[in-house]
Amino acid sequence: MIQERLQLGKKDIFLKTYLHEDQPFNPGRKRPLVIVIPGGGYEHIGFREREPVAVKMNSLGFHAVTLTYTIAPMKFPDALIDLANALALVREKAEEWHVDTDKIIICGFSAGGHLAASLGAFWNSKFLQDYIPHSPEKIKPNALLLSYPVVTSNEKYCHKGSITNVIGSISPEEASKICRSLGKDNMKEVVSIEKNITSDFPPTFIWHTIQDEAVPAKNTLLLADALYEAGIDCEYHLFNRGKHALSLATPEVANPDGTNTEKECSVWPELFVNWFEGLAISN
Repeated sequence: MIQERLQLGKKDIFLKTYLHEDQPFNPGRKRPLVIVIPGGGYEHIGFREREPVAVKMNSLGFHAVTLTYTIAPMKFPDALIDLANALALVREKAEEWHVDTDKIIICGFSAGGHLAASLGAFWNSKFLQDYIPHSPEKIKPNALLLSYPVVTSNEKYCHKGSITNVIGSISPEEASKICRSLGKDNMKEVVSIEKNITSDFPPTFIWHTIQDEAVPAKNTLLLADALYEAGIDCEYHLFNRGKHALSLATPEVANPDGTNTEKECSVWPELFVNWFEGLAISN
């Protein structure tokens, strides 16, 4: 495994690589790559959703990188810029890392899932181009893998901390400019993913649990319905048992008292692979 830390311009914003080494029995083999984005409510970066997930993805044949991104105090779209820069860097390194550039997946957990889905919604938007030096094609995700993601700003179902933190301290003038560009009335509509689904949204795999006490399952029900209406390839698994922030839901990510495991949810990586291998992906 090749591990390296790559800065993304700002202090404490970086990618950590988990790359398969080139093997003499199949030299130059190109693999899909997963960008892993931990959760944490946009106020911290979760540990159990970093390296354990990257290593699991390695075991399933993927290259992986983990992203440490901007958290509060921040302003929209700071974290989204970080992810766009990360994806552009992966594409720049694709030849060196032996990455299949048609198979770059963004895997986000909780608030990290919101961040992943935000790029899925806005990769070719005019407003984002004002903040980054990359063409839309450089930052287009080929697929999304969303684990119990924050989705909506709906007062009844939202994870209020994530929504508040991702909007952050944006000025009224900048907020008005973004809202006009996207045809939205306010920033809560901008960061409510289900309100920003178009035919350009990437194919998406989603899993969640009914027992999630932090991010209600209604978040992903709203998203799955919006994807269905837009005709986006989507697979959605809603498990009965399991609290929030399960990560792999295996003993590998368990708390000291053995909690944070849920056997029925631990199959999600294999379910994702089955879906992804059957997906016809094109740029």
